Order: sequence, then structure tokens, then C-alpha cells
Amino acid sequence: MKGVVLAGGLGSRLRPLTAVTNKHLLPVYDQPMIYYPIQTLVNAGVTDIMIVTGGNSAGDFLKLLGNGKAFGLKHLNYTYQEGEGGIAAALSLVEHFAGDEPVCVVLGDNIIQGNIRDAVASYGRQVRGAKILLKKVQDPQRFGVPQLDGQSVLRIDEKPKDPKSAYAVIGIYMYDSRVFEIIRTLKPSGRGELEITDVNNAYIERGEMTWDELQGWWSDAGTFESLLYASNLVAKTGANNMELKRAEAGTNS
Repeated sequence: MKGVVLAGGLGSRLRPLTAVTNKHLLPVYDQPMIYYPIQTLVNAGVTDIMIVTGGNSAGDFLKLLGNGKAFGLKHLNYTYQEGEGGIAAALSLVEHFAGDEPVCVVLGDNIIQGNIRDAVASYGRQVRGAKILLKKVQDPQRFGVPQLDGQSVLRIDEKPKDPKSAYAVIGIYMYDSRVFEIIRTLKPSGRGELEITDVNNAYIERGEMTWDELQGWWSDAGTFESLLYASNLVAKTGANNMELKRAEAGTNS
């Protein structure tokens, strides 16, 4: 499996912090934000990784990360996204890197307490299709929300006013190589972007979507509030832990 970290975008919700740098280079407690999704992949055994970035600070990622020595890697791949076209558009840029291999995609501002080893192993046993990770949250209407029927996902609604479950789809996705064919069929949403929710719903319509529930806390870090919240969580428990204490494993975002 190839790993992809999506770290482009303008970070407009974090201005003026992002006026002169990429959001994913900002600190979350004691490390740059981009460190966390990379470590998530490495902890799951995914070591062939591409970083998708953009904007005027793209070169700073190379200066910070190099070939990934800080993560025990021998090499890191980079590609550049011009402008903003949505998560699915950013993912389309790695088609040449992925080839015929499946990909594990992590949004660059997603931080987790634990790890995704079991989910990656479970996906490896799938013949084809996709897998998403879910987490119960108090405000699902802020996120993509799945409608579930037991172990089946019926549909994902983006920021619904009337959520069909208490789960949020977190920014970690696993896809087979057909994801790029699906992206080519998408039309821009009302905000002019190619939406990752549309990709996920395409797999659901094919009956090829599975899901696992994430253990431990999860947070994005794309707003002032969530950046502070994530920093405090990391300070308290650490992030990307290989083992979780039972009492902490159920903590919600």
C-alpha cells in the first residue's frame, strides 16, 4: 500500500497564521502539524509516501522533511497542487505514484491518539473497494456523516442539518487503484470543488465500502479552536501511540 498525505490548501480559516506559511507547517504542541499524519502512516507499516502540497511555502516541506529521516524513512515523494480544487482533486495528482497499488490517504491536519494498524491490515484482506474510519462525535453536523445499517454504509452526507448517525467520517481513507477512475467522473460541487464524499458514495453505490471505528481521540486542526484543542490533547496523552490505555480508548473528539 502507498501512503498519501494531503497538505495543500490555503488554510484561510487560520489567517493570519497562514498568511506567510502553509497551515500544515504550524506547530501542534511540540511538532509541526505535518509530522502527525506521516507518523500515522509509518506506524501502520506504510512507508512509501507522497506529500501533496501547494502554495508559496511548498519548498519549506522539503527543507523540513527532507527524505523522511526523522521517521526512519529512506525517501519521501512530493507533488504540487496548483490552487484549490478539493480533496479529490488533490488525490488525483498521485495517480502516477500509486500505479496499480491501493492507497491510504491521510488529510494533513488530522491527528489521532492511537494508530490505524488494524484498519490497514483489515483493508489488506479486502479484494477491492474502499474503507473509511469513523468516530463518534458530539457535533456530527460539522462533518461527513454516514448512514449505517449494521456493518453496511448506506450513504454519506456532507455537513447535514439532520445527521443520520453520531459518527463523523475522519480524514483517513483507503482506496483501490480505481479511485482515480471515479475522480475523473466527478463534477464540482456547489463550492467548485471535487468532493471526497462523492468518491466515498461512489464506492458505497458499488457495494464496496467498509468501515472501522477509530479507537482513541481524533481531531483535525484546521481552525483556531481545533488547533488549540489538538495541541492540548497531544500534550496530555501524546499522539500516534502504538498502544492505548483502555480508559482512554473511548475518548471522543
